[in-house]
Amino acid sequence: MSKVGPSFGAGDPRDREHDARDTRAKGETGEVRGGRVRRVAPLVGLTARAVGEAALTAFRGRLADEPADEFHARTAERYAELLGRSKGVLMKVGQMASFATVRWAVPQEFQPIYQAALGRLRSEAPPMSPELARAVLEGELGERAEREFAEFDWEPFAAASIGQVHAARLRDGRAVAVKLQYPGVAEAIRADLKNAELLATLLSLVVGGMFPRRSNLDFRGTAREIAIRIEEECDYRLEAGNQAEFAQRYRGHPFIHVPEVIGELCTGRVLTQELVQGRSWEQALTAEQGLRDQWAEAIHRFVYGSNCRLYLFNADPHPGNYVFHDDGSVSFLDFGSVKRLRPEQVEMIITIYRECLRGDVLGTWRASVEAGIWRSSDPVTPEEVFAYWWEDNVLVWAQKRFVATPSDVARAIERRFSPTGPSANALRYCTMPSEYTFLARVEIALASVIAWLRAGNDWRSFVAEYTEGAAPVTEMGKRERAFFEAQAATPDRGRAG
Repeated sequence: MSKVGPSFGAGDPRDREHDARDTRAKGETGEVRGGRVRRVAPLVGLTARAVGEAALTAFRGRLADEPADEFHARTAERYAELLGRSKGVLMKVGQMASFATVRWAVPQEFQPIYQAALGRLRSEAPPMSPELARAVLEGELGERAEREFAEFDWEPFAAASIGQVHAARLRDGRAVAVKLQYPGVAEAIRADLKNAELLATLLSLVVGGMFPRRSNLDFRGTAREIAIRIEEECDYRLEAGNQAEFAQRYRGHPFIHVPEVIGELCTGRVLTQELVQGRSWEQALTAEQGLRDQWAEAIHRFVYGSNCRLYLFNADPHPGNYVFHDDGSVSFLDFGSVKRLRPEQVEMIITIYRECLRGDVLGTWRASVEAGIWRSSDPVTPEEVFAYWWEDNVLVWAQKRFVATPSDVARAIERRFSPTGPSANALRYCTMPSEYTFLARVEIALASVIAWLRAGNDWRSFVAEYTEGAAPVTEMGKRERAFFEAQAATPDRGRAG
């Protein structure tokens, strides 16, 4: 199999070849190290050094030998490198922290430092060597690897927490993306799952800032949910099935695209799908306002609309999984982490938002109690519950056009999740059912993505559509309504023959 030309890769192929040579020169192939002690020892050591140095820097203040920004830049780079080589659950935490806006936990002046360093984990994690990648492909597909692929680029154009992605071309001419799982990553994730305390500590350090300013959030529950979802991601057959279901439901959609899966070239460690090309997240951030608005609406409708209509959530909504197109559409990648809810569970959440939309304080409180989020005996007033859902949540309730910023989202996250914020009493007695714990992750991720895009829209009109079936206000909403009405009229539309 030959090496595919430069047009298939991301960036200059000479840079990727240099990186690969550098990796091999260090004697590293990209195979994930296993064993609890071997994986956590470097991280524990770095954590101890970071916390100790941060305390010393804070004590010295302006007289410190090293300015605070330089200390944080150095520490962020250390974590990015170590998390990138750890892969699995540990790396996923770093990916999440790369775009989340948590103002009360991380001082505003230092957030960009950590987000820039950790942002590389979304697409630039250390790859495995071409030799190891070939061994994985041929070991999984056998003779099909030679028979089905006309070309294969052994240098990946993306490398993430579970596997890396290569561009290739099939014998019939189709351009495809092939995701290969890192050898040993499944075993490493099982080791991570046995380290619940470490995961919770890591999450608190990364999200809470790698310095003495601590947060008292319940990171254990969040870490547990992340670990469970990532364990599912190790089964590429499961991911292929999830993606095929989403692709079927959205086939022909005017601005939401899910790449088609090549089922016969998928195994437990190999996933082959249609190759999608477009703008990356970094490129999308500098696009014109109109495009950013459209992309944000497409993402919003995919994340929340999928749940309301299909009772399905793609539970890993970070920008490395999006490809942005110049017509305002977005391609959605990576369906290894999918959450399925029962219709009655979805209806409970919809009811809460419907009562909020109507401004019904008692109705919001009753719906929240019925959903099991608070108990009627809790010392939390209906007004506090209503404020928890309503106040500062501009990406849900803002009327007319509202342009979101990271500061807006930070206020909303502070109210909803800070134990010292405006909703501290409501949060203290919140007993979110385990089925809903992943919703916090999705909510923070979606809001942060829209805020970093600085996108504007009539966000409240979306809630009215989702909860009350209101007529769409935006042009994209009208096009989507027509699509689903046509799909409902012809149930077989978009289905494979």
